[in-house]
Amino acid sequence: KKVLIISSSPRKGGNSETLADAFIRGAKEAGHQTEKICLYDKTISFCKGCLACLQSHRCVIHDDADVIAQKMRKADVLVFATPIYYYEMCGQMKTMLDRANPLYDSDYQFRDVYLLASAAETEKSAMDGAIKGISGWIECFPNSKLAGTVFGGGADVVGAIQGNSALQEAYELGTKI
Repeated sequence: KKVLIISSSPRKGGNSETLADAFIRGAKEAGHQTEKICLYDKTISFCKGCLACLQSHRCVIHDDADVIAQKMRKADVLVFATPIYYYEMCGQMKTMLDRANPLYDSDYQFRDVYLLASAAETEKSAMDGAIKGISGWIECFPNSKLAGTVFGGGADVVGAIQGNSALQEAYELGTKI
């Protein structure tokens, strides 16, 4: 399977990106083709709401989000990795989901969508807002489903995820896709 991992952390080498790397390791060991895209060095403008993309299945804004959305269309599996900010996905991830509007009512291939999240908070409920947000996005793609989630709590500074059981969970989830 073609697995596209979108790491939305604004910090290079952040905790959610580390979760993504563990997932990738598992997916590669299981024989899948993986590609990771990090949003921290991409130019992604906000959606203008013009809806021109519903006709062309391409965005009129020609930036990195347009390219990423086309890669999303061709992937069999999508994996989103995000830090939890204020009990929700980070803004970079939400902006990318909004800019993926050209995929709506298209010939998208993805069926399984995964969410990996890290947070300073230790309670798994800290990611409930992010799960609700990604689930709402997935609802617009009736052939797809939220296939799994991983939460790495207590990760407040870069590197704090090391030794967290969530890394093993992400790896194992990657091996099972």
